[in-house]
Amino acid sequence: MRLLVVGAGSTGGYFGGRLAQAGRDVTFLVRPGRAAQLQKGGLQIVSPHGDVILTPRLVTADRIDGPYDAVILTVKAYSLEAALDDLAPAVGPDTMILPVLNGMRHVDAIRARFGARALIGGLCRIPAQLDEQGRVIQMGKFQDLAYGEMDGSASARIAALDAVLTNAGFDAKLTPHIEREMWEKWTLLAALGGICCLMHGTVGEVAAAPGGRDFALDLIDEVVAAVTAVGKAPTEAFVANTKDTLTRAGSSHTSSMYRDLQKGAPVEADQIVGDLLVRAKQAGIAMPLLSLAYTSLSIYQGQLAAAG
Repeated sequence: MRLLVVGAGSTGGYFGGRLAQAGRDVTFLVRPGRAAQLQKGGLQIVSPHGDVILTPRLVTADRIDGPYDAVILTVKAYSLEAALDDLAPAVGPDTMILPVLNGMRHVDAIRARFGARALIGGLCRIPAQLDEQGRVIQMGKFQDLAYGEMDGSASARIAALDAVLTNAGFDAKLTPHIEREMWEKWTLLAALGGICCLMHGTVGEVAAAPGGRDFALDLIDEVVAAVTAVGKAPTEAFVANTKDTLTRAGSSHTSSMYRDLQKGAPVEADQIVGDLLVRAKQAGIAMPLLSLAYTSLSIYQGQLAAAG
């Protein structure tokens, strides 16, 4: 199976790199700058599961030679439209597109552009980032990739994709509940991002502040209510675990959005927070706490734009 991994950042570089290391037929679609960096130093992964330096097969958008069997889309959500333009020549009538972006806006965009049949549900969980040298640094041990047909069916094509992704150096999971799990991940990201970015602290710091734990629980309840109304309701076990995780005393846990904010980097505010607010408003659901977080993040994004 020919795989095209769109993006070679922390997510695409890690999962695509492990697939290539396992002998899968992997090509990375990258921009010229990243291509030059990878051609010079290779794709370097620094991980608790073993370091590796690979010589990846690379292609730029103008050099795609035809359809691939599967496209793994790993770019930041704010780069979605440009990425869809770049990967379009790689999509044929039987190509599967497996996105691991945050939020759910990309689901609508892929269906509109390539049709519902092209879409495979997907999500990943990995604490990783690129360092100044362009190396993929895995900061924790978990490395999960989940996927499945959006309708939960056990199709021949998803079984074939599962065979390629399994036993490739990370934890791969085929699930009939991928759509619900995607909404659950959005629930977690919106709540965690709202808590950390609005309060400018870690989970433990917020929990230790006067009123911090109650604030966090109220924000989680807002997000759960909105997701239940506009998407797939999270399970009771997921909600209980989320409340425990996001109010844990002494926790150093933060959201990737907050870490990006601290670095002065672009953030996925519109996709993780703003889009959920739009959907909630359409359903008549008020989200005052998450709205405050979005206002704060929007000010930050405006300051970034003004600074060029």
